[in-house]
Amino acid sequence: MSLGIPQTVAIIMDGNGRWAKAKGLPRTAGHKQGANNVRDIALACNELGIKKLILYAFSTENWKRPEDEVGFLCKLPGIFFNMFIKELMEKNIRVTFAGELNRFPQDTQDVINKAVGMTEKNTGLELCLAINYGSRRELLLGIQKYADQVAKGERTNDITEEEVANYLMVPEDIDLMIRTSGEQRISNYLLWQIAYAELIFTPVAWPDFDQKELNRCIQEYQNRDRRFGGLTS
Repeated sequence: MSLGIPQTVAIIMDGNGRWAKAKGLPRTAGHKQGANNVRDIALACNELGIKKLILYAFSTENWKRPEDEVGFLCKLPGIFFNMFIKELMEKNIRVTFAGELNRFPQDTQDVINKAVGMTEKNTGLELCLAINYGSRRELLLGIQKYADQVAKGERTNDITEEEVANYLMVPEDIDLMIRTSGEQRISNYLLWQIAYAELIFTPVAWPDFDQKELNRCIQEYQNRDRRFGGLTS
């Protein structure tokens, strides 16, 4: 039996730098094109009826990159939302984020929080930007919060597997995870949430990842057999 449209989709947007290098452009040009592509894929997911799209925009490890590249990445949210926030509103898309914003410059924090506030009542696709996000850090913070509640007597030490989601930045299980540009690894992304996700690794670099390739990935997902550890009849 074929599957329907995945409700939660996560994408590791890889290949911006290599895309730019192949065209003789600076890496920042790849990141800019990649940001423009966020708009196209978000609109496509919204039309398909996907409920949540989580995009790996900036990892906790990305701070190790050259200073000028990090500086440009910090400016990208402002560039993106200045260009597309009106359209996101028109398409009923809600913006959220997962990660720790406090390490970013104040103007970056402000533009992201403004987009979240402007779109909070929208009821279409939830576009979640994983920004200064790392899954091990997410799990660590969740464990610390739970332990603190137990120590204060706010709850007993009886957490269930289902309750773990309440302590995570992204509470939903992922149906489909896509990584672009040919790499086949998870890179500290949504480790708890992808326990039973379908994984697709496409050679297409993120700036070239269009609606046609998205549809191909979804079709591949629909042709798979999700058993969740059980057996099909």
